[in-house]
Amino acid sequence: MPLKKITPEELFQKMRTQEKVTLLDIRAEDKYNEFHIEGPTIENQNIHKTDIFKLNEDKNDSIDSLPKDNEIIVTCTTGNSATKCANILSSQEYEVAVLEGGITAWKEYLKIK
Repeated sequence: MPLKKITPEELFQKMRTQEKVTLLDIRAEDKYNEFHIEGPTIENQNIHKTDIFKLNEDKNDSIDSLPKDNEIIVTCTTGNSATKCANILSSQEYEVAVLEGGITAWKEYLKIK
């Protein structure tokens, strides 16, 4: 099944309509602390991609903080690592979508807003 993608614009619309969003940022903590997507209805989680990759090795492992009943939007700097992680999470029966273009595209989108 192809991975679901979400554009920065679609994410912005979700935030505008106050939709609750779980955002999983898989970048290193220092990059996350420097800048991450914030909003009143966003539940942010910063779990490094290596922790997600470990799920692939140990199928019985899970990340308890991630909800299984809500969509999780996965993001990284450009979207490449997020796609890998989203595939792993999807195989673990998490409902995921990838932020197209990652944080880079999000910042670009905000510039033109």
